[in-house]
Amino acid sequence: MRVLITGCDGYLGSLLGPQLLRKRHGVTGLDTGFYREGTLFNAGGTIPQTITKDIRRINAEDLKDFEAVVHMADLSNDPIGELAPHITHEINHKGSVRLAQTAKAAGVRRFVYMSSCSVYGVSGGDFVNEESPVDPQTAYAVCKTLVEREVKAMADDDFCPTFMRNATAYGASPRMRFDIVLNNLAGLAWTAKEIKMTSDGTPWRPLVHALDIAQAIIAVLEAPTEAVHNQIFNVGDTEHNYRVREIAEIVATTFPGCQVTFGPSGQDNRSYRVSFEKIRKHLPAFKCAWDARRGAQQLYNVFKRIELNSGVFQYRAFTRLKELEYLIRTQQIDKDFFWTTNGEVH
Repeated sequence: MRVLITGCDGYLGSLLGPQLLRKRHGVTGLDTGFYREGTLFNAGGTIPQTITKDIRRINAEDLKDFEAVVHMADLSNDPIGELAPHITHEINHKGSVRLAQTAKAAGVRRFVYMSSCSVYGVSGGDFVNEESPVDPQTAYAVCKTLVEREVKAMADDDFCPTFMRNATAYGASPRMRFDIVLNNLAGLAWTAKEIKMTSDGTPWRPLVHALDIAQAIIAVLEAPTEAVHNQIFNVGDTEHNYRVREIAEIVATTFPGCQVTFGPSGQDNRSYRVSFEKIRKHLPAFKCAWDARRGAQQLYNVFKRIELNSGVFQYRAFTRLKELEYLIRTQQIDKDFFWTTNGEVH
């Protein structure tokens, strides 16, 4: 299958591209290049040819040769949504819907959209599933719900969208992110030997390894159309719902000499446990190979091998908000998040 991956140079995209190539799919990447400066390690292997372009400037000619688009290119977390809510909606919501419209017009038959379990927001004590009401708490999550709704309405016999609500990702990637919970705690455990939680860690979070997300995407692309047509799938494993304090304790026990302390009840009220039974039933080829303990051990092994230090851990390119603030401050991107050259937009 000829596949275009948007966001191919990101945390997840840099893992998915090589995996698809190993499965002998034809793969091309597309990325703005905001985070290319941050490479934690060389993973080896073959990577896709990549086009540097903003999704807001994609046209039908760019997409005419592809059978599938895997759309991963977003402003990718809640703090960025708070930094620039208008641009978050321009890129994550309007840009994503326009990309789907353009793909459909170009004859692309499959459109796989990376959504998020964060759309569930605050769910109380019950497990939520794909039929549960959404309750997005942030600009990032609101955009996910809007794209799901608007792209679902585009589905027909010639256009098959699939929506993947990923649990919170973790695990090693060449384009590492240290601004997601398990990765951040592992970096603190390695560099400071101490995890100081500012809350009591009682909220629930479902976790899924980045490589398992890649395998779920491959399973969707290789599944019969009728199995995935206009479907929403939570991506993860029901057994991998953790309280944040459990994640901290797993990391602390994996990294020798690390101490963990907890604070008072936090102000972040997002807490949700997620059922992943639908993806297990509809896509039997997919099964999570990783859990939090194995993922923490992977990170420990990587940090030891590359001799991670606090300077690398805190480097701006591994935290999405820091990198975008730097690009804005140095006028490398403009107020609309387009690249500039000597002050001129291009």
